[in-house]
Amino acid sequence: MNLKQIENVLRGIKAKPIVDGTNFSVLVPLIEINNELNLIFEVRSMSIKRQPGEISFPGGKIEDGESPLEAAVRETTEEIGIEKENIKIIAELDYASHKEGAFVYSYLGYIKDIVHTNIKFSKDEVSELFYVPLSFFLENEPERYFVNYHPEAEENFPFHMIIQGNNYKWDKIKYPVYFYKYNDYIIWGLTAKIAYNFIKKIKT
Repeated sequence: MNLKQIENVLRGIKAKPIVDGTNFSVLVPLIEINNELNLIFEVRSMSIKRQPGEISFPGGKIEDGESPLEAAVRETTEEIGIEKENIKIIAELDYASHKEGAFVYSYLGYIKDIVHTNIKFSKDEVSELFYVPLSFFLENEPERYFVNYHPEAEENFPFHMIIQGNNYKWDKIKYPVYFYKYNDYIIWGLTAKIAYNFIKKIKT
């Protein structure tokens, strides 16, 4: 392969995170209620395997051959029971790194032409939807705490292949965790981090 061939292959390719494994995508959904913009949150069903009972935005795994945006829209239609035509994509937001090494893409979407009381969410995946006025996030900073992750190599890790071997000094990870308290709901973790990042963008 020569330089020209490499240039042709890479021309127009959009950079993306280098990840071993699965990536995810979520929609940050806005809906108007009583002339005020609200963010929609899900309480995940207790019957699902991944993070049952936790609060999240609609979203999930990006399937093979699917773009992050397509995944966010598909998961939203499946989980909160609206049609693609009810979703107006406003912008692609920053993507976040998950503690397991995956990346989570996020998109801001406006839910249109449907009243929130008429939304029929999937009870297999969602136990409840709730709505938080955008003004709450604009007026309230999240609480922030930290979790420290300490690397631990597997037993068969080839220490003989790296300088310092068993004495190699791995970097520790100090991971920020955000919390919003809204009425009886605790919005935390990656969901709070994505919400906070969105709010920071529109406040500046």
